[in-house]
Amino acid sequence: MTTKHTSDLLSGEPLDDSREISLHDICRSCQLPAEIVIKYVEYGVIEPSTQRQTTLYFEARCIKRLRSAQRLESDLGVNRAGVALALDLIDELNELRARLKHYEKE
Repeated sequence: MTTKHTSDLLSGEPLDDSREISLHDICRSCQLPAEIVIKYVEYGVIEPSTQRQTTLYFEARCIKRLRSAQRLESDLGVNRAGVALALDLIDELNELRARLKHYEKE
């Protein structure tokens, strides 16, 4: 299972957002050490979807969220707690925009 995910990540093929990827694969994709990814988990930036044996698995959408978190930290100097809050607010704003767009079509 992980092999297929890894090849998808490396080939540039778009991933289904809900598809599960391992901690190892998310680290490779975002070029982050596992310790940093775990810190993002502790601050609520991302959440593992499952844990099998000793390996955490994440939905593929976490890659985009981690990359956004990295940009907020490096470009704007936002701390990890602020990153989690900012990303939650961005997600909520996008959801509200999608709802508004849906109602405007009716």
